[in-house]
Amino acid sequence: MTKIDGQTLLSRLPAVRGRLEANAPLADLTWFRAGGPAEVLYAPADEADLAAFLKVVPSDVPVYTIGVGSNLLVRDGGVPGVVIRLGRGFSDLAVEEGYRVRTGTAVPDVRVARFAADHGIDGLTFLRGIPGTIGGALRMNGGAYGGETKDALIEARAVDRQGNIHVLSNADMKYSYRHCGAPEGLVFTQALLQGRPGVTADILAAMDKITESREATQPIKSRTGGSTFKNPPGHKSWQLIDAAGMRGFAVGPAKVSEMHCNFLINEGGATAAQIEELGETVRKRVKETSGIDLDWEIKRIGLPADET
Repeated sequence: MTKIDGQTLLSRLPAVRGRLEANAPLADLTWFRAGGPAEVLYAPADEADLAAFLKVVPSDVPVYTIGVGSNLLVRDGGVPGVVIRLGRGFSDLAVEEGYRVRTGTAVPDVRVARFAADHGIDGLTFLRGIPGTIGGALRMNGGAYGGETKDALIEARAVDRQGNIHVLSNADMKYSYRHCGAPEGLVFTQALLQGRPGVTADILAAMDKITESREATQPIKSRTGGSTFKNPPGHKSWQLIDAAGMRGFAVGPAKVSEMHCNFLINEGGATAAQIEELGETVRKRVKETSGIDLDWEIKRIGLPADET
């Protein structure tokens, strides 16, 4: 049985220029608004602070990285170890020669799309449809509306668990559909994206269409984690879920969206356990009705309440 004891862990961690917080609530940092605390939450001041921390943090301490919590379910028992949340020190944006954009990984995808548009850079419009940050897009090859991260990425910068800095090429990321084959322990800090010349007004018009489509088809104003399951080859997850009769199905306040079946929503007060149970029930029903296994797209971290 694991005990979340942030104060004890805090005493084992090195001093930082950023912020360390013991037993830090995470529910309000996730779009589901559910889940337990981080044993220790770490907000690095910048890449150098992060690297220095990782270089000396005890090897037996688990380390996780989160962004804005859009594609994340934190279990009710909380997350043992250190949860890293990148913020202001990873929010730089700059245009480089050749219609390229260099961005920190804490920058929201939509902000990068808008920044590129304002500078007449096309080719990054798809980022408008991804609810999250560049770090999350790098980690899962995030994509939407006909584009994926792998289509735009030139290189990514990252810090490993030993505090070493790495620059990874597109090929080094070993991308496939909603998957990145780069080592799990890497914390991405920066990305260089390739765009192409465009007209700002035309790019913004295309972004507006993406916004309109999302608002019309997705429950984006609800407490949700975005697309719950990856699309199986040759299939759409929402169609399989609908055919299994799960549209609107609920476990307590956790419910399958009636607007879009591949979204789970927290109607108010749902626990992470209820949300996860709902997702697993959906997977079971789809398997029974279609023979197809749905894989979670939402990242789940932490311990169930009964394991703390």
